Amino acid sequence: MLCRYYASDYFRCKLQRLRENGGQGVLALTERDDMLIFGVLVALFIILKILTVVFDDPADLDAENPYLCPDRWAVLPEDMRSVLMPGHKEEKTCFYDRFVKKGIAQIFSFIGILCLIPLFVLTALFIVADDPGPVIFKQKRVGKDMKLFYLHKFRSLKTSAPCEVPTHQMGDMRKYMTRVGSFIRRTSLDELPQLWDIFRGKMSVIGPRPALWNQADLVAARERHGVNALVPGLTGWAQINGRDNIGISEKAELDYEYLRRESFFFDMKCFFLTIRAVIIGEGAR
Repeated sequence: MLCRYYASDYFRCKLQRLRENGGQGVLALTERDDMLIFGVLVALFIILKILTVVFDDPADLDAENPYLCPDRWAVLPEDMRSVLMPGHKEEKTCFYDRFVKKGIAQIFSFIGILCLIPLFVLTALFIVADDPGPVIFKQKRVGKDMKLFYLHKFRSLKTSAPCEVPTHQMGDMRKYMTRVGSFIRRTSLDELPQLWDIFRGKMSVIGPRPALWNQADLVAARERHGVNALVPGLTGWAQINGRDNIGISEKAELDYEYLRRESFFFDMKCFFLTIRAVIIGEGAR
């Protein structure tokens, strides 16, 4: 869609110039600038197609979503079922969240993907060399309005590790961690594939970290404050203030604080504090 839009806009301008200049070879793709622009458009199209195939979600992911299907509420705890009833959300998202944030996030995430392609390839090669198996690890998470999506990471654990258990509940993670995995988790390089999740609108750069689909306690705590109305983020206020070292209720309170304070400038504060945390290794596991 993005490539088709820019391509049509480009050739629309060329046609306008053709009319203005009396048709003097303006559309000829032998010119250096035309060839360069055409090459970039083709490259962008191919990259988007490859990423769409690699990171595609099944269309029926929400078909049996226990948070959205009342006939499946029986599988949830009683306190979670009561929270799902109407009238519990206390806050609504701000103008910035609804109309500005997504566009900014998608632009910068796509630029990030293009700039970091060499790092993506290098990391993938090291992962395969250390522990043969899938390079990308995907996991079902709870997104905006409790809709499910697949979150993507570079695989940092052995293929024998449980995949539906939060990291803070896995006990001694060293028995599951690969050598490369330890490094990419400590430096947060394992999170880079989520740039694609941001580009396709499933996540944002800043927001509450998406809960596992089976973390009903965390989803319920967030729903009490209306936090599930937010698009989940690559990093967030709770991540900066403790990551996996804080409990469910405290994490939900920090997410609620972010909801109340959400703005462009607060997001920038979270972004730079995250960079600081990554540099000093704060909260990494």
